[in-house]
Amino acid sequence: MKTPAASLYRGEVMHRRLFPVRYRFAYRVYSLLLDIDRLDEAAAGSRLFSHNRPNLFAVYDRDHGPRDGSPLRPWIERILADHGIELDGGRITLLCFPRVLGYVFNPLALWYCHGRDGQLRAVLCEVRNTFGEKHGYLLHEQGRPMAWPVRQQRDKHFHVSPFIGMQARYHFRLGEPEATLQVVIREFAPKDDGGMSLMLTAAQVGERRPFTTAELLRAGIAIPFLTFKVMVLIHWQALKIWLRGARFHRKPEPPAQEIS
Repeated sequence: MKTPAASLYRGEVMHRRLFPVRYRFAYRVYSLLLDIDRLDEAAAGSRLFSHNRPNLFAVYDRDHGPRDGSPLRPWIERILADHGIELDGGRITLLCFPRVLGYVFNPLALWYCHGRDGQLRAVLCEVRNTFGEKHGYLLHEQGRPMAWPVRQQRDKHFHVSPFIGMQARYHFRLGEPEATLQVVIREFAPKDDGGMSLMLTAAQVGERRPFTTAELLRAGIAIPFLTFKVMVLIHWQALKIWLRGARFHRKPEPPAQEIS
C-alpha cells in the first residue's frame, strides 16, 4: 500500500525538570510528517499548504538541512554516507512544525531514514536553539536495520537551555510514527559519585489525522499561531525557571561538527 505524502499529528509537548529546580509544563501542538521526495504532492493535497511558496501553512527547503534552499535529499544522503549508511533510494520522512503565516521555529525536527526494503536505517535528530544555531544527533547502528522503538544514547554537544550545562547525556526513545506519535528524550547529568541522574524529560505525543484542508484548518483554529506560540513559550518558561533561582549557564561556541 502506498504511504501518504504527508500526515498531520495533533497532540502535546511536555517538559519536566527534576533538579536543580522542579518544574513542569505542557502545551498543545501539531506537527507534519512529510515525505521529502513528495513535498509538491503534499502541497497539491491541500489549498492551505504550500512547498516553497507562501500560504497559511508551508514548508520551505531552506528551513531544514543545509538551510540554503537546495534539495533536502542530497544533504541527508551525504550525512548518512559519511557514517557508512546507504539507503539505496529508500523513503525519508521529516517530522516538523510547518511555517504558520510565514514563521517557523523547530526546536526539534526528526528525519526518519529507511532503506529500499522499508527497514529503518537511521534517525537524525536536528536540534535548534533560539540563537539561530543547529546541531544533529544521528541515531544508527552502522547501517543495519533498526528496531522500533529506537533506543539510543548520545553525549550532549550543543547548547539549548541556559539553565542546563553541557555535561549531560541524552537518552532517546522514539516510537514509530504511525497511528500515534511518541518521542521521548531524557537528559541525565553527572552526580558527585560518578553516576548519572535524570534531570529533564522532554516528550511529544500525538495522534495521526488525515492531511486535508479541513484537518489543517481545525488544527490552526484549535492551536492558533503555533510557531509564534512555541517561541514565546520558550522565553516565558525560561523566565519562570530563572525566577525560581535556576543557575544561568553562559552559551558556549557551537560545535565545529555538524553531526554527532
